[in-house]
Amino acid sequence: MATAGVDEVGRGALFGPVVAAAVILRPDVDVWLHQQGVTDSKSLTPRKRQELIPVIQSAAVDIQIGWVSVRQIDRINILQASLQAMRRAIVRLSPQPTKCLVDGNQPIPNLTIEQKTIVKGDRSIVAIAAASIVAKVWRDTLIIRLANRYPGYDLASNKGYGSPKHLAGLKGLGPTRHHRLSFKGCQPISLLDSQ
Repeated sequence: MATAGVDEVGRGALFGPVVAAAVILRPDVDVWLHQQGVTDSKSLTPRKRQELIPVIQSAAVDIQIGWVSVRQIDRINILQASLQAMRRAIVRLSPQPTKCLVDGNQPIPNLTIEQKTIVKGDRSIVAIAAASIVAKVWRDTLIIRLANRYPGYDLASNKGYGSPKHLAGLKGLGPTRHHRLSFKGCQPISLLDSQ
């Protein structure tokens, strides 16, 4: 009987994939992880999130990542892409969980495992909080790597979200192949004018 916590990050970003993590924790580690500071990734500093990765790894039976590309996001929409990223992370877990605790209010389609959606689950369920931290660190690391290849968008500091510098970069340089063209802030100016 294994339960997985599942969460995604990058849903509101203009650049880069949406990333999910699924985590199965060993029994009786919840209190200890909470004491170490495992909570909703958004309330932690980047440094603290990084420090918690080995702590989470030491307490986990398995951790898996699932992600969906920008091209796919533009094709199926961000909600469906987020759910697909979560499903991909879950199916990679070994052992397969008997139950999934999913952050948010949307059940994952085509998942044969029992699931329970929990709004703000990353604040109340340690396994979901652990998943949120793992997904955030994985995605941020990827975006920082891509930032070197695409200067001019301030990606290292905004992680692909629509900060003023990122939007200014889009206006001046146009979108890269890693930008979500279905998102309003990424559309070339001529497209916006014709709508």
